[in-house]
Amino acid sequence: MNKSIVVTYRASEVEQARFEAILGGEAPLIYLAEIPASHRNQALEEAFVLLAWNFPQEIGQEDYPSLKQVALIQLVTAGVDHVPFAHLPAKMIVASNAGAYAAPMAEHVVAMTLALAKRLLAEQKKMQNGLFDDETHNRSLKGLTAGILGFGGAGRATARLMRAFGMHIYAINSSGKSPETVDFIGTVRELEYVLRESDVVVLTLPLSRATKGLIGQKELSWMKPDAVLINVARGALVDEEALYQHLKEHPSFSAGIDTWWEEPLRGGPFRMKYPFLDLSNVLGSPHNSALVPEVIGTAAEQAAANVKRFLDGEQITGVVPREAYL
Repeated sequence: MNKSIVVTYRASEVEQARFEAILGGEAPLIYLAEIPASHRNQALEEAFVLLAWNFPQEIGQEDYPSLKQVALIQLVTAGVDHVPFAHLPAKMIVASNAGAYAAPMAEHVVAMTLALAKRLLAEQKKMQNGLFDDETHNRSLKGLTAGILGFGGAGRATARLMRAFGMHIYAINSSGKSPETVDFIGTVRELEYVLRESDVVVLTLPLSRATKGLIGQKELSWMKPDAVLINVARGALVDEEALYQHLKEHPSFSAGIDTWWEEPLRGGPFRMKYPFLDLSNVLGSPHNSALVPEVIGTAAEQAAANVKRFLDGEQITGVVPREAYL
């Protein structure tokens, strides 16, 4: 039986070009969206590697019996919380594309932080209402502390940009260690310390069983009254009601929200249980922090390179500990 690489989503011309350049000589490349439906089962039965975007939307449970040869699911996306680990064999490796979107996400974090610290939207709203407030102070980032929860690719890229503004960097990751220059690094055991010390808190960590609801009412109460919270990771890291009530009750506290609790990535429409965007201390964006034109090619190239390492018997990156999601 043949062993092939099956791309499970409708890849763009740019992505296909990167896949072909890196993997074309390794194994047959099959694009599931471009073959007749009658050939789907055979393609999946011959698949050794799946290159996927949003796995559950591309591969249904009725397809699982056909995945007998699949040894690796390589995601082109960074997040893996949508993967149905409980239904996949333990021998099947799942690798994320961690870090592929780090640079634009870091820029988005800084843009949101500056917009909130400089009160750009709040002051524009006043001007629209005829009030020219040239007395209320905005904030400089120099000398402030950025607490970055999740110190992978996006977290480290954010730290580098924020350090350029003269900010101190406090970080939290799973090991409490990093080669990146920081003023403090610890694990989630030091969460209270980092939240209390930080002027800006950035969420870039993956959503897992351990991190769901990481920031709730208690954690928000630890933060400074005028802190800025930026979430470019997953909405479910934060308790939605607790955040809304905290923002209402603490107008000097602000939040930049790029990832939401109910949005198309989760398989449904965008919906808010609470009117966050009516608050003057909230800045929202539609989960587009990573979406710059060149990132699609970069992400495809990084994912393909990881697949090549796997096929060549080399160590791969981004292997997901499935026990964290079961």
